[in-house]
Amino acid sequence: MAQDVALYVVATPIGNLNDLTLRALETLRAVEVIAAEDTRHSHQLLSHHGIQNRLVSLHEHNEEARLQSILDYLGQGQSVALISDAGTPLISDPGFLLVNAVRAQGYAVVPIPGPSALIAALSVAGLAVIPFTFYGFLPRTAKARQDFLTSVGQVSQTLVFYEASHRIVAALEDMQTVWGGARHVVLAKELTKLYETIQSGRIDEILSWLAADARRCKGEFVLLVEKIDKNSDALVLSVDEILQPLMAALPPKQATKLAAEITGLKKNDLYRRTMQWKQQDE
Repeated sequence: MAQDVALYVVATPIGNLNDLTLRALETLRAVEVIAAEDTRHSHQLLSHHGIQNRLVSLHEHNEEARLQSILDYLGQGQSVALISDAGTPLISDPGFLLVNAVRAQGYAVVPIPGPSALIAALSVAGLAVIPFTFYGFLPRTAKARQDFLTSVGQVSQTLVFYEASHRIVAALEDMQTVWGGARHVVLAKELTKLYETIQSGRIDEILSWLAADARRCKGEFVLLVEKIDKNSDALVLSVDEILQPLMAALPPKQATKLAAEITGLKKNDLYRRTMQWKQQDE
């Protein structure tokens, strides 16, 4: 039970309300203040468990402004619980500034562990989990996303990303453009919820699976990418590594036509990639 004055970082369910741990429930009932990413969303969870403690908002847009009021609560001897919309706070959610400010003032910061979409997805993906690298959400724009994917493409670890429903297809298409369609991925959708789905296959296969039913693109996604085995005898090249030397030797249209024949990707997608490089050079 939360007895000492402290900031309690409490993990909450990512879907199934019964995934709230007994310790988390006990803590949320005991603290005087609960700082939530979205008070309307969190009110549903708290009401479900009969918790009516003071609820204040703390999200990415107000976190810095909210710091002093949280410190004031602690200074008055009131413990505070930090929760996000779902899962473990600070894992692609706000709270970093608050935790550091509270620790700097000498108060205890206590983890109350529990659900995490990242760990849940890794546990069922069937991919090597040691080592893995978690990158959170991919960049929002195609150019930034493709540049980022190029930079991490040869990392010899399982790669884990979060992605929103309206960007999941674009993210996979950019992976196909940069890495080719043969890279193995696992799509974990709506974990612990009614329409939980774990889909595994090549990037091009997953894109075809999503295209077959628009409803498959709805929900919250964890996207896991199989690591490259650098000890393998197989030669692994990214699309960029194929396209760049062709661009150096041939006009853009001929280079993209040949790269399309080698990789199986669409000429238009590859041509757009070359135009991005040209814009960067300019």
